[in-house]
Amino acid sequence: MKKDPPGAQASRPHKTWHDRGYLPHFDEAGTVQSLTFRLVDAVPAATVTAWKTELKLSGGEAAADPRCARLRGQIERFADQGHGACWLKDARVAEVVQDALLHFDGERYRLLAWVIMPNHVHAVIETLPGFPLDGVIHSWKSFTAKQANRLLGRTGAFWMGDYFDRYVRDEAHLWDVKRYMEENPVKAGLVRFAREWPWMGGCLQE
Repeated sequence: MKKDPPGAQASRPHKTWHDRGYLPHFDEAGTVQSLTFRLVDAVPAATVTAWKTELKLSGGEAAADPRCARLRGQIERFADQGHGACWLKDARVAEVVQDALLHFDGERYRLLAWVIMPNHVHAVIETLPGFPLDGVIHSWKSFTAKQANRLLGRTGAFWMGDYFDRYVRDEAHLWDVKRYMEENPVKAGLVRFAREWPWMGGCLQE
């Protein structure tokens, strides 16, 4: 029998479209979602604030506002350059995160693919009824932050407060997402071939 990790959530309704600050989120049972969450120092808060000012984002923008998409792209490109302490390079920490992703696979979500990079995590899941997206991610982040801080001998915030999610429209879109994830370690210069990266599953090379 599986043991619940700290921060385990109770079943509750899904939120469909909703906003939290400048990032729009969509959550409905049975949808496939591409997710990214990053370490707290992967993109400095002051840098994000400056970008928001440049884009004239006040925090109350509609989900379809193209400026939100532009901000998301800027954050992704910056984080992909490997900024910050990159605590996920530590195999012990990466294993904690990978185990957390796999822990409730088939119970609270279907985990379709994942890759753990030095300062961020990509995952693709299909949501299941009664387990909203924000609760799933909160459970992952809360549990792994405590375990990682213990392993690293540190305290304080571990993950950025928010996360990115994209509704996966169809099989072609899913293929593109998985290919992007598979190429991440290679483009970052971490390995020559994607199959050499140990913290990955469900991507195209499999």
